Amino acid sequence: MTDVNSQLHDALQWRYATKQFDPLRSISAADWNSLQQALLLTPSSYGLQPWKFVVVTDPTLKQLLPAACWGQTQPRDCSHFVVCAARKTVDPQFVQQYLQQIARIRAVPVSALEGLGTAINGKASRMGSEQLAWTSRQCYIALGFLLQAAALLRIDACPMEGIQSDRLDPLLRLTDTDYTSVVACALGYRHAADRAALDPKVRCAAEDVFISL
Repeated sequence: MTDVNSQLHDALQWRYATKQFDPLRSISAADWNSLQQALLLTPSSYGLQPWKFVVVTDPTLKQLLPAACWGQTQPRDCSHFVVCAARKTVDPQFVQQYLQQIARIRAVPVSALEGLGTAINGKASRMGSEQLAWTSRQCYIALGFLLQAAALLRIDACPMEGIQSDRLDPLLRLTDTDYTSVVACALGYRHAADRAALDPKVRCAAEDVFISL
């Protein structure tokens, strides 16, 4: 394997879903900036980026998080707790704002993007009440990018679906907004007492999960 291949393989072998974080260790500003860039550069359907990333580092707020996460302590003890919040609806106004952003960055007239806008609005309209399910799936793409970036930086992480949106959203000031919490990720450094770090990975054999055509 090349150095890059080995680096990626080693990082993915090293990572695990951290059960116990060291509350005394924090992610550096430089490393956090790299993780933030991974989230910003995550791909999404049509490039819409129908999400918000709520980053909790305030110690007082972190003390309240376990009650909204089925009693799990990772949100309290980690360095950065990132909540991926999905946009509830993809409405024409949101789409128009996105088209204007494309026009500004790529220096093209908005009128040239009319076909793209029609396609996005048509897809969203056909989805109806399933729009949140669509935007939620986009959040999982971002989660994957975040986990891989963290592994490459040797930052521990624990992806968490075990959150209670109805209790978490008020804490994160998401109530009465266009977004709702979908999935989260605790980030920081493993505690020396976390025995889960020693458990061998359990994965299917490649021939059991890959289908080559």
